[in-house]
Amino acid sequence: MHGSNQSGVSEFLLLGISESPEQQRILFWMFLSMYLVTVVGNVLIILAISFDPHLHTPMYFFLANLSFTDLFFVTNTIPKMLVSLQSQNKAISYAGCLTQLYFLVSLVALDNLILATMAYDRYVAICRPLHYTTAMSPGLCILLLTLCWALSVLYGLTHTLLMTRVTFCGSREIHYIFCEMYVLLRLACSNTQVNHMVLIATGCFIFLTPLGFVIMSYVQIVRTILQIPSVTGKYKAFSTCASHLAVVSLFYGTLGMVYLQPLQTYSMKDSVATVMYAVVTPMMNPFIYSLRNKDMHGALGRLLLGKAFQRLT
Repeated sequence: MHGSNQSGVSEFLLLGISESPEQQRILFWMFLSMYLVTVVGNVLIILAISFDPHLHTPMYFFLANLSFTDLFFVTNTIPKMLVSLQSQNKAISYAGCLTQLYFLVSLVALDNLILATMAYDRYVAICRPLHYTTAMSPGLCILLLTLCWALSVLYGLTHTLLMTRVTFCGSREIHYIFCEMYVLLRLACSNTQVNHMVLIATGCFIFLTPLGFVIMSYVQIVRTILQIPSVTGKYKAFSTCASHLAVVSLFYGTLGMVYLQPLQTYSMKDSVATVMYAVVTPMMNPFIYSLRNKDMHGALGRLLLGKAFQRLT
């Protein structure tokens, strides 16, 4: 990847949410706190699942990978933003911007695909419980995860390579906290029709198809739960997928706030919505999955307190 594109632009300026020094100091400590909470929360989820044999199941296997994706996602964007806020150096190189864009696009797609895979896992667990062990075998789980990674890498690579064809000859200012595809396309002074067409085509496949799959899975899950005679049974079945449903709602809700609009209307106000899916969602996921999950509570307790926790339980 070259250090500058054909137009001679060697860097961009990430202006962030605010240019006020007072607000930037507040933003620095706010985002630093959120980043540390996100890192600690997701690392604990990964370690708890890795070291606790009780959590070596398909559901927690995919959850660990979701936490890893979220951890990588925030590390791709927030540290650079914190350095910019602290040093007041807003510049990011052309190559650095495209690298950030690649990981951003790939990891958002990976998050989306893993959530769809987790929806399938919940569908099998609730609608076909007798076949769960064979239907969600370790080999199939690894195959599904590999497919998720392959599609995400291909998706990110496609849009990053297309972005290298775009010419930038006007403003270098990005009123955002990171290099985002919509913003870069608005700064372009060359024809971006191909980028738009590929973005629509691949976006429909990589996002709408998994979303449709998630919806269909939950339609079947709800039908199955409604057929359970006891209230206790209904509650127990629903509780196994409540956390996943909450994360799906948060992910697609915040993503839709940003991208379900015409490119021409994309403006600085959308940077606030972007913070929601780029910072808040990865931070909230560990809390959502551990809030009412007894297995996760136990695993985290054993991880942090060891034998002392075991004696108490």
